[in-house]
Amino acid sequence: MTTDSTIHRNRRPPLGATPTASTPRWLVAVARCDRALSSWFIGAGFFFAPLLLILDPWPFAVTVAWVVISLAGLWLGLLGAFMAAGLARVLRAGDVIPDEFWSGLLDYRQQ
Repeated sequence: MTTDSTIHRNRRPPLGATPTASTPRWLVAVARCDRALSSWFIGAGFFFAPLLLILDPWPFAVTVAWVVISLAGLWLGLLGAFMAAGLARVLRAGDVIPDEFWSGLLDYRQQ
């Protein structure tokens, strides 16, 4: 038998739901993509230096690795700019995105 204190409930917001009336629909998707790519980029960052050392004898491979790293960083920057624009629209409308939305987006579990 399980009790409520031992069950972890997923509080992730639904895919199409927006937290406020003034929130653009694309902001939720951008925030999710930004979270996923940020965690991937930070994790992969630990492997960039060893990868570049391994590929050092092949200049073309090093160039390809730098292009991939740069494109991922550029895409992450664009996602950040879109997220800032969407959040600015919410603030300009006078709304505040609730904390429950952010914690659900980050996939925090109830304790």
